[in-house]
Amino acid sequence: MITPDLTLAERVSALVEAELTEAMDGTDMDLRKTAEMMREVLCPPRKMKVNFSGGITQDCWSVTQGDGDYRVMYMSVAGYFSLCVESDFGPLDIGVHGTALGCFGSV
Repeated sequence: MITPDLTLAERVSALVEAELTEAMDGTDMDLRKTAEMMREVLCPPRKMKVNFSGGITQDCWSVTQGDGDYRVMYMSVAGYFSLCVESDFGPLDIGVHGTALGCFGSV
């Protein structure tokens, strides 16, 4: 359970941790492997500007280290995760949204 007195960064960490724990406790071996891979690139949530189509930017929370190509971000305004591509102008939302593990596994 996520308590309301946590900071936003702590809540984001708790969301990701709960999702990974559930995947690791499950029987789907492919999902477990994806969770293990995601755990290797997790980082403490860090606020970053994300670029969206139409020139819109929004503060989101990075939950994985950038690998030079992709990064998983939490969109706090929307309440879900996004897969972003790295660009010269910062992370760019590419329209892949949902769970942290779902976004990570879509690459």
